Amino acid sequence: MKCVRVGSPEKFDELVKQALSDSDAVFVLFFGREDPSTNLSWCSDCVVADPKVRRAIGTVDGSILLEVPIDRKSDIDSPSNVYRSRKDTKIERVPTLLRWTPDGPSDIRLIEDECTEALIKEYVVKTTP
Repeated sequence: MKCVRVGSPEKFDELVKQALSDSDAVFVLFFGREDPSTNLSWCSDCVVADPKVRRAIGTVDGSILLEVPIDRKSDIDSPSNVYRSRKDTKIERVPTLLRWTPDGPSDIRLIEDECTEALIKEYVVKTTP
C-alpha cells in the first residue's frame, strides 16, 4: 500500500487523478489533523480507526490510500469547509473512508464509529474490483 498525504484542498483533485492513473484500488481517508505537540489527531475516533484502515487497505495489492487531514472540529463543522461543500465528498464527520473510482467516490462510505475492523475489512472487499 502506498500512502499519499493531501497537503491542501487545492491539490486534492490532482492527487486523486494521479492515484487513479497508478491503481485501481484508491481509498481516501478524511481524518482529524495531528497536533504537532503530540502527533495525535484531535479526533479520538480517527486515532482508533487509522491502524485498522491501514491494515485492511494494506491487504489489497497496489492499493493507494490518500490521507486528507481536517484541521479542527470547528473546520469540519463549518459550512464553508471545501470537503463539506464539494458535491463528491460531502464530508460531515471524521473519520470518513471512501473508495474512489474514475467516476468519483463509491456510494458507500464508512463514517466515524462505522470504522470498526470488521466493517472496514468488509468495505474494502466489497468496493475493490
